[in-house]
Amino acid sequence: MGSFLDWEKWICLDSYLQLLVFTLFITTYQAEISSNTIYQFRVRDINGAEVSLDRYRGKVVLIVNVASQCGLTHSNYAQLKELHDKYKEQGLAITAFPCNQFASQEPGSEEEIKRFVKETFNFEPDLFAKINVNGADEHPLYTFLKSQKKGTLVDAIKWNFTKFLINRRGAVVERYAPTTQPKDIEEDIVKLLNEHVDL
Repeated sequence: MGSFLDWEKWICLDSYLQLLVFTLFITTYQAEISSNTIYQFRVRDINGAEVSLDRYRGKVVLIVNVASQCGLTHSNYAQLKELHDKYKEQGLAITAFPCNQFASQEPGSEEEIKRFVKETFNFEPDLFAKINVNGADEHPLYTFLKSQKKGTLVDAIKWNFTKFLINRRGAVVERYAPTTQPKDIEEDIVKLLNEHVDL
């Protein structure tokens, strides 16, 4: 009787160890997946609240460093709004990160930036607090983005309105130069929106 109980204990222990190993594998796998996506990052929105980019899980995301006083401002914001209005319900998110590193073309406060975008373009993208996209103080999100998609000649962000396209799994799939207009990447956006993804 005792040997049977001992055998039963071993079976229970073996099952427990298998479950433990499986749990550790899943946890490690999920951590590895997250480390290769934008979901690992936290940022401050335009109102100062800290948010996790995990909120975009399952969405196609366009990440853009923006400025209010650039020669590219009006065409980019107008076309970003068109894309937002056309594809928001299908899962597209436009995320705008104000940056004052390029000829000081985003000098205003967060409140001024938010007001400018809303009143000038009747547009309310997901706006975030001002950040640096290059240099010693660059935001870790941009360090990650640049590591995933290299730039031409150099990896640094070269100007306002550089764009990164993110798929529904949170991976960086494409990088576009500031001179690439939002309307010119619509086909790429639609392709990602139409992809079937098991989350």
